Amino acid sequence: MKKEIKIFFTALMFYTRIPCPKWINHDAEYLNKATRYFPLIGWIVGGACALVFYLASFYLSKEVSLILSFVSGILITGAFHEDGFADVCDGFGGGWTKEKILDIMKDSRVGAYGAIGLIFIFLFKFYLLLSIDSKFIPLVIFSAHAYSRFCAASFILTHHYVRENEDSKAKPVAKSLSSSNFVIALLFGVTALLVFKSQYVFLLLIPVYFIKVFLGRYFTKWIGGYTGDCLGATQQVCEVGFYLFFIILWKFI
Repeated sequence: MKKEIKIFFTALMFYTRIPCPKWINHDAEYLNKATRYFPLIGWIVGGACALVFYLASFYLSKEVSLILSFVSGILITGAFHEDGFADVCDGFGGGWTKEKILDIMKDSRVGAYGAIGLIFIFLFKFYLLLSIDSKFIPLVIFSAHAYSRFCAASFILTHHYVRENEDSKAKPVAKSLSSSNFVIALLFGVTALLVFKSQYVFLLLIPVYFIKVFLGRYFTKWIGGYTGDCLGATQQVCEVGFYLFFIILWKFI
């Protein structure tokens, strides 16, 4: 039990800025195992964002409540996934070879492609959620955060990590995921959708996962696999995809 607690706190420390016990570190062994809790971290982050929106909506407009929800998520994660998305936009937008793409993504500065990409993805999130009935928004946010993190984590099982240790950024990256840990991550990602009363919501799992499949093929074509930034970008894009397909689904059921 103590080992499992350490694995969970390793995930919490790596994927968020929530304070953790001092005896937790970035041990590679625990970091790889902690990937199974990545969707559970989505429960925490998504739950916090959903709660902020729910409470703020009693006193503020829907638009302001959504912005406060976004801000809370960024503060909790330290813009961890948004940073990865921006780096992917810069890398794949400005690089035409594997080496150039990886070099650009390693640069901590945000370029034009990254800035434009962040603007568009936040606009997508804002207007997609704005078009959803307020009573569903907390549920959608919670589920999207959990399942999008499963989609990102699945890369570690299905694709190859393309950076060497000395070439990666300051934080280490999980590079292996066993089949059993994959199943655990899947359960945390899928069961988040149980907050909905309708079983039709599980239809969202298929198109959102296909976004991950498409991104996987794209990343493999250009760099031969994934990097930590690719995982962050996948989480962000799959989160937006979840909102989009939720709207489409709800119009037909």
